[in-house]
Amino acid sequence: MMISTRGRYALRVMIDIAEQHTEGGYIAMKEVAARQEISLKYLERILPDLVKAHMIEGVHGKGGGYRLTRDPKDYKVGEILRLTEGDLAPVTCLEEGAVPCKKAAECRTLPLWSGLNKVVNEYLDSMTLADLLKY
Repeated sequence: MMISTRGRYALRVMIDIAEQHTEGGYIAMKEVAARQEISLKYLERILPDLVKAHMIEGVHGKGGGYRLTRDPKDYKVGEILRLTEGDLAPVTCLEEGAVPCKKAAECRTLPLWSGLNKVVNEYLDSMTLADLLKY
């Protein structure tokens, strides 16, 4: 499993918004882009997914920008990565909605991949945005 630029940038954006959070205030995305050294155009492709999933909310115009919709401790890293990356399964046969493999019953590697999938998802779901703010 390899986390793409999209997933890594989404985490960086969420951390930046959490760090810059002021009571009720919105963070301009051009400021986040500058601080994180990420193209604003690239961020504009990630933000709609975060808004649609109600992870952030945005306001246009003067004083506009984005802010978190909940406390940083209530965001699991796994949920952010699954949103931006899709399924985090290490092999296609374990992806959600995958067609059952004909060899699953006799597959000697399936327990390995299932265990890895469980460990990865449990670990990512044990980490929150608040945890990342501590580093």
